[in-house]
Amino acid sequence: MIETNSLSILIVEDHALTRFGLKTALESQKYIKSINEVEDGESAIKLCKSECPDIVLMDLGLPGINGIDATKDIKKHTPDSKIIILTSHNNQEEVWACLKAGANAYCNKDIELERLLQVIESVYDGAIWFDPTVAEMILNRLSNDNNLVSLQQHSISKEVEGTKIQLTYREKEVLKLIVDGFSNAEIAEKLFVSIHTAKAHVCNILQKLSVDDRTQAAIKALKNGIV
Repeated sequence: MIETNSLSILIVEDHALTRFGLKTALESQKYIKSINEVEDGESAIKLCKSECPDIVLMDLGLPGINGIDATKDIKKHTPDSKIIILTSHNNQEEVWACLKAGANAYCNKDIELERLLQVIESVYDGAIWFDPTVAEMILNRLSNDNNLVSLQQHSISKEVEGTKIQLTYREKEVLKLIVDGFSNAEIAEKLFVSIHTAKAHVCNILQKLSVDDRTQAAIKALKNGIV
């Protein structure tokens, strides 16, 4: 639970009406301390350097510096800012570029407000979230990518290297099987445990990783070198 009047947000969007709608929707949340808005990537970078907002809602199709390059620059200078890509784009290469640039979440603009608020809270708490429409694609790309080592060195992985996420030996075994695509029943069979025990391990893993489903758990595990 985020404390009241504690969260600062930056909206980076070149359409004034969209900025207005987002700001209006977010202003009613008690935990939000301040909301700034800019219409281009260069302004976003400058403001992040001076204000270091907790959450950045970043569009991709910006004039001048695009959202991907702006994300990369912000993460370089203010790594504590959590960046949520909020866009209508779902091109595979753009999604992948956002991931490598350091984005903490990737949402389509048609996301429901209630869901967006949940994403903001979970990302602020350290989770990584991807829209279901692109999550499977990211997982497949990560599974086959030869540069996982460099990706694991990304700044987000620093959150995992500490004590933020602590899995038991058995949970790591289960997570590895999730990454490999095994179902709960198959995991139970491989580990010689009951299906109920396997489900309990999966639930504990999702909770510890602060993710919503098995796909996001696998993405986070691969991205951060947990397994």
